[in-house]
Amino acid sequence: MADFTADDHVDITDVVCPVTFVKVKVALDVLEEGQLLTVRLADGEPVQNVPRSVKEEGHQILKLADNGDGTYTLVVRKAGE
Repeated sequence: MADFTADDHVDITDVVCPVTFVKVKVALDVLEEGQLLTVRLADGEPVQNVPRSVKEEGHQILKLADNGDGTYTLVVRKAGE
């Protein structure tokens, strides 16, 4: 998979659902259309729910990678308004 240069990063590994998506949504709100956000999230509910919610908002998932330590890195391209 290609490497990406993110415009912003958010770490939600210590946050519980449903606040996980709220933090990602706030981070995406400050980005411009087409910019990239990387999200570090924990296994379990966050990795199941956050990517789905991001897609439902119309954003593009570019990558979801297992970091091998119980966390994942999600790369999201912000959609147009």
